Amino acid sequence: MDKGRILIIDDEEQLRSLLTRIVTLEGFIVHEAGSLKEATKILTRDHIDVVICDVKLPDGSGVDFVQDTRIKYPLIEIILLTAYANVGDGVQAMKNGAFDYIMKGDDNDKVIPLLFKAIEKVQLQKRVLHLEQQISKRYSFENILGASASVKEAIDLAKRVAPTDTTVLLLGETGTGKEVFAQAIHQGSKRSEKLFMALNCSAFTKELLESEIFGHKAGAFTGATKDKRGLIEEANGGTLFLDEIGEMHIDLQSKLLRVLETNEFIKVGDTKPTKVNVRIIAATNRDLQGEIKEGKFREDLFYRLNVFSIQLPSLRERREDIPTLAASFLKISAEKTNKRITGMSKEFVSRLQQHEWRGNIRELKNVIERAVILADGVELKSEYLPLDIQQSFSGSSSSSFDLADVERSHIQKVLLHTKGNKTKAAELLGIGLTTLYRKLEDYKISLGD
Repeated sequence: MDKGRILIIDDEEQLRSLLTRIVTLEGFIVHEAGSLKEATKILTRDHIDVVICDVKLPDGSGVDFVQDTRIKYPLIEIILLTAYANVGDGVQAMKNGAFDYIMKGDDNDKVIPLLFKAIEKVQLQKRVLHLEQQISKRYSFENILGASASVKEAIDLAKRVAPTDTTVLLLGETGTGKEVFAQAIHQGSKRSEKLFMALNCSAFTKELLESEIFGHKAGAFTGATKDKRGLIEEANGGTLFLDEIGEMHIDLQSKLLRVLETNEFIKVGDTKPTKVNVRIIAATNRDLQGEIKEGKFREDLFYRLNVFSIQLPSLRERREDIPTLAASFLKISAEKTNKRITGMSKEFVSRLQQHEWRGNIRELKNVIERAVILADGVELKSEYLPLDIQQSFSGSSSSSFDLADVERSHIQKVLLHTKGNKTKAAELLGIGLTTLYRKLEDYKISLGD
């Protein structure tokens, strides 16, 4: 098995050949070069993971070679060999990016262990790079589905503002994809290599939200046993996405305003300000100007956030995108449940397009996931849709007993899929856990049914 590709650079042919045999026996593919010029040609032509290089070569210094190579090929690790130990060369080599600097002869036993460590580091760097590329692709603008004029306009605006550091306010109903847009804006910015942190302001009390965003010092309140960095500090250099900004308590709004105006804040229990360089993207489904009139939102904060606003369309305003979105969710859900489902019936798609979708894209995703769970064949049919969608298109011929029978069957199938997990079943059914328990009692459904 190919464990990696190694380039050995040494003008002493006998020593180079010996080292090549030793490294080859460990399962590596080895390339040889007697000069830096020859080595440069190999690096241009072949994929190399680790270089083992002599410090003194006929056409240059191995120490200088490290710096040049690391600039051109940042994933390559370089181990330097020297016949004459020199502290200055060793220090400079490490500064230039060498993996290690060892003596020929005396340190021969170190070469192979060092080589394996260097290869391990290269492989880790490659995995990280691959994950970063996957994340970048996953959250890119190209992955925002839809061809309707309204969503195209929103994407165009987001692309224009992404490369800047301008604060962005995303407006739209719940489930319209505000966080997806925020992530795409981050990935399209010069901050993309730094962290993207997201927080839903409606999920915390005032005190907890303040601690989550701004952090706190040990002893700031009961239970604060050690210092904690807030998300705004964690996102330093990157982007902080504040969802449901309209839910933020008005006392905290002044602290956020200070960050936007001065790039600094004071942690809970601290007396000194902390400097940050962070981009803020906020989102809301509320009418913030109406909230201002009611005294629930600061007008000065609104104008600081509303530098560049983007209105995201509801699913009702982009019905032509529903088949594309549904097909994407179908593929994801089919893979997750390990089912072979090739498509959707015309009636199924038609009913999707005529539904009101108050929960927007999030609701559509849940509906498709549930339909995939219930499906027995290779095609999604209208009978797999939730009852509210079915009933809105059914005639008056169905009796209440028939509808109850269908609902009972649906609940049983979902419980079977979740292996009796009622919390997950309620989520998939789109009802509260209390409602599910009531229906289980009404229909006399037990997990043994």
